[in-house]
Amino acid sequence: MHPEPADTRTRILEAAVRVFAEKGYHETRMDDIVSASHTSKGSLYFHFPNKQEIFFGLIETFTGLLEARLKESLAAEQHGSEQVDSALTASLRLFTQYRTLAKIVLVQAVGLGAAFEARRRAINDRFSALIQGRIEKGIQDGSLPAQNAELAARAWVGALNEIVIHWIYTGVPDLETSVPEIKAFLLRSIGAGKENQ
Repeated sequence: MHPEPADTRTRILEAAVRVFAEKGYHETRMDDIVSASHTSKGSLYFHFPNKQEIFFGLIETFTGLLEARLKESLAAEQHGSEQVDSALTASLRLFTQYRTLAKIVLVQAVGLGAAFEARRRAINDRFSALIQGRIEKGIQDGSLPAQNAELAARAWVGALNEIVIHWIYTGVPDLETSVPEIKAFLLRSIGAGKENQ
């Protein structure tokens, strides 16, 4: 009985996380991923024609996880300010849970060329739009003051990116214990009341 194609693809991506984390993107060879995933070259190339496509697969996997967590947290709250609060908590917890994958996606992707940069910008745009929508909802329902929601959302994405990348490199701040402080700072930046902190 042969493994399902989806199972093989998942095994390849999981192996790629380990190999990229150990060797870095540039030093990793396709043979390293074949070996670590216990698949054949044919299976690897069937799913991913090159190393860049594996990397894109990891980016999409991480982005998909993050979007699913955000949408789940947003659905659990009614008001815009509560949705923003909940989404922020979910995001920081996901980065803590998937630190190695976050490092590959956020750190190793930097400087890998125009294709990677275009993908990174598109992901940032998606998350900015998601945050912007929640801020706009908060403005409409009166839980947030009037403001430029797009600018605020992009500032949030930039601030979170810096916090998470610094944490990936240094382990500081501990994201799990720093969630309340990070939330308080970001919520103040959009005028959320103390009750939301």
